[in-house]
Amino acid sequence: METRQDAVTGTIGCAAAVLGTLAGIAAWLPYGRKGLFGAFEGETNPAVLWLGLPVMALGGATATLAVLAVVRGHRRLAAGLAAATAALAAFGYAFDVLAAPQALQDCGSPC
Repeated sequence: METRQDAVTGTIGCAAAVLGTLAGIAAWLPYGRKGLFGAFEGETNPAVLWLGLPVMALGGATATLAVLAVVRGHRRLAAGLAAATAALAAFGYAFDVLAAPQALQDCGSPC
């Protein structure tokens, strides 16, 4: 049988995950907007939407839940969530999920 304390703890965990996801999306938003709408001569980079948004949203949620697990004293869970966050960060760096469109990166001498 679930107690009131378990229900409150679960609610706090869900709220923390949502806030972490929103923080990840907020960190991604400037890059995503440039990648989708701010390119030179209409060049877009759809990878910022298909890769960047999910990686940043999941990364924010897992990082927040890892901190919550540390605060609650669940060291194994925190280590697993920290490993998942590190894996998402490695994936993000490997595929450059925060990359601007190529026209914004390599503008050349006229810029």
